[in-house]
Amino acid sequence: MSTEISPAMKAQPLGFKWLRPLVNLFVALRFPALGITSLLAAWWLGGYLVANDPDMWAFANFAPAPTFHALYGLVASGEIWPTIFSSLYRILYGLFWGIVIGVPVGVLIGYIGNAMKVANVPFQFLRMISPLAWMPIAVLAFPTWDSAIVFLIVMAAVWPIIFSTAHGVRRIDPSWFKVARNLGASGFHMLRRIILPAIMSDVLAGIRLAVGVAWVVLVPAEYLGVTSGLGYAINDARDTLSYDTLAAIVVVIGIIGYGLDSICNFLIKRFNWHVE
Repeated sequence: MSTEISPAMKAQPLGFKWLRPLVNLFVALRFPALGITSLLAAWWLGGYLVANDPDMWAFANFAPAPTFHALYGLVASGEIWPTIFSSLYRILYGLFWGIVIGVPVGVLIGYIGNAMKVANVPFQFLRMISPLAWMPIAVLAFPTWDSAIVFLIVMAAVWPIIFSTAHGVRRIDPSWFKVARNLGASGFHMLRRIILPAIMSDVLAGIRLAVGVAWVVLVPAEYLGVTSGLGYAINDARDTLSYDTLAAIVVVIGIIGYGLDSICNFLIKRFNWHVE
């Protein structure tokens, strides 16, 4: 067996191989780092201008330094964690029901052409109503504040899931269904073997849109009579003029929202059968 070293291997300095992952990491993060740096610079400049404006100096605690100091205090004391868990419970519970309702309805109106013709106008009408407009009805219809908030989240999340799922079903090649019928496939088999695998990326894209809309709706929805959650924490910080805490909670909302969106994006890439 030959033990010769190839020219390509000779050309690579063995002592610097450990630098390659660091270089790759730098290349991957250089643009996100530039974006974050620009955002922080604009935030710092805004805080500086506010602090030096006699009419707005009372809001100087919105600046980065007081905000991150308050954020560190919230994390170190553990005060922020129950607040985060309350909001995550509501958003995940609302998304669960949005998926349970949205995916079957989307499959139905996507597979049956006449169902889409019948449902399109009323669904589009309901979709264009702000979820927060249902707040008075939700308060009257549900026995608890938590249930009312979950209902508002469902009303925000269900429409992107329905229409994205229906779009995915309508993109399926009709010949697939003909072949499946000729092979004796039942409706359940077509759903399991053809429809669901084919629309998975569309469903996840709809869920990603639903997460964004629902996360935006969650904060004002938690202004209702609950005593927990990120929206309640913002309202409480505003009432007590704790602007550094308010800004810290806004940062937490952005971080969690970005994390949820990143999870959805990862799942879309993971289950994108077109790429494979």
